[in-house]
Amino acid sequence: NGLAHLVEQEMELSPFDCSLFVFCNRKRDKIKILCWERNGFILWYKRLEKHRFRWPGDEVPAVMDGQTLNRLLDGYDIRPQTPHATLRYSTMG
Repeated sequence: NGLAHLVEQEMELSPFDCSLFVFCNRKRDKIKILCWERNGFILWYKRLEKHRFRWPGDEVPAVMDGQTLNRLLDGYDIRPQTPHATLRYSTMG
């Protein structure tokens, strides 16, 4: 019930929505995924033995699609990777 409570109280979302809620610990070696299905909660848990998850950032809640979640669970860095901004000048001065 603790994760459902976090979704409801801290994120101000409904844990009964048709969504997956993904949580990572501080060491980033454990992930829990909470989901409501018809008549009860499902909880998935993954613990890494050696490596760390490359968590997307501090934005709470972060929204991701299924493909991105799979990449996160597989160990890929899913943080936005953007190049330097394009600079446009009209003169050299």
